[in-house]
Amino acid sequence: MTAEDPLGPLDDDDYPAYTMGRAAEMLGTTPAFLRAIGEARLITPLRSEGGHRRYSRYQLRIAARARELVDQGTPVDAACRIVILEDQLEEAQRINEEHRRAAAEPHSST
Repeated sequence: MTAEDPLGPLDDDDYPAYTMGRAAEMLGTTPAFLRAIGEARLITPLRSEGGHRRYSRYQLRIAARARELVDQGTPVDAACRIVILEDQLEEAQRINEEHRRAAAEPHSST
């Protein structure tokens, strides 16, 4: 964990999952903020056996980016759309780079 990356390295895929209260605490926000970004369809919380909302580290990273935008004055709905578009752009760039690398590799003829 660092000041720039309060959640630490993401090496556990989607686990562990944190309760809403703990997740809000880790983000330095409130459960109401997590509910708001859930309503804006940015993240869908996991559910425990008792039906309680739980959030993965990956989801908290997404929420943290939305929180940065909200702290800068962006409305919650707009912040969520921005984060979704950023994520889609990042994925498209990754796919494009993979295709470029594959196209640049010499093809072997057999």
